[in-house]
Amino acid sequence: MPIVIHRMLRYLKSSDAELLPTGRFDIASAPRRAGALSHQEFHRLSMDMFAAMRVFVRVVERRSLSAAARDLGMGQPAVSERITRLEAHLGQRLLHRNTRSIVPTDIGATFYERSRKALDAAAYAESVGDTDAPSLRGTLRVAAPHGLGEMVLPPILMRFRKKHPHLNIDLFLNDRIADPVTEGADLSVRLGDAPAGGCVSERIGLVQRMLVASPEYLTTCRTLETPNDLKAHPFLRVAGIFNDNVLPLQRRDDMIRVAINTTWTVSNWRPLHSLLLAGAGIGVLQMPSCAEALAAGHLKRVLPDYDVPGFNLRLLYARSEKVPDKTRHLASFLREELGIFRQADPQSASSTSLNENF
Repeated sequence: MPIVIHRMLRYLKSSDAELLPTGRFDIASAPRRAGALSHQEFHRLSMDMFAAMRVFVRVVERRSLSAAARDLGMGQPAVSERITRLEAHLGQRLLHRNTRSIVPTDIGATFYERSRKALDAAAYAESVGDTDAPSLRGTLRVAAPHGLGEMVLPPILMRFRKKHPHLNIDLFLNDRIADPVTEGADLSVRLGDAPAGGCVSERIGLVQRMLVASPEYLTTCRTLETPNDLKAHPFLRVAGIFNDNVLPLQRRDDMIRVAINTTWTVSNWRPLHSLLLAGAGIGVLQMPSCAEALAAGHLKRVLPDYDVPGFNLRLLYARSEKVPDKTRHLASFLREELGIFRQADPQSASSTSLNENF
């Protein structure tokens, strides 16, 4: 391991000498002085810098000291202090801080890229230390939307971890479509269009959506025979969807847009599901969130001759010369496990797989 760290430190120094001036740990001169250091001294020096690099990388990826602190199991003051000491050691400002986010300076971006590669290389080297041990180790951070993340992914990730028991999984849920690097994810499962940025986006299927209501509501409500009748009914939606109070509906090859009357807006699918079951009105749910209630008769499709366009299902991961093994293995596993969404996708036969990125 000391040889690996020695090479990593030399790599960080490689082309921009001013990036790593001599400081308290004297990292820049470590390759030249390695022979003069005891094993314990060199190990401590190397581990101090690697710990600082890990903190810095997480802060850049999360764009937040508090979020990075939560991820690392540290207090925010400790993270802030580590970044301050790192900047003092390097003699460079690495981060622009404001009240809304944290972004790297030009030198900080360079240091981030080199630190990310160094940490990945060190983790890869460590993983082959024991030839009898499973190849996948460490923590795999997976981002997903609430519906899929609560109803579909947990059993899939349990099966994946059973195959790789030395791997820890950090699953965090939100409905944003963001670059996985920005939110600190190794792999993101997302619905909708690909985000702007440099990440790789692989479309693997389609998640269907259903216009539904409870049988009790449908037996007591006003006439509901055509799409234009919807505007006379209370409509429930998740915030950020159908914001313009217009619902797209498709019948065979014809797409129409009809007005809706939003009376409830909720933060995610669970309260929407509960309100629809209680007869509060009409709404749209993703198929994984309503399949059980439809099968049991607790919800019924509204205007069944019309479909609400589904969401593209995507895997997002950071663009890299070598995708980490843990990310590559999980992406391959998810392609197989989420095959049901590929079968439901009319474009699946012509969709493009990005397996060659691996």
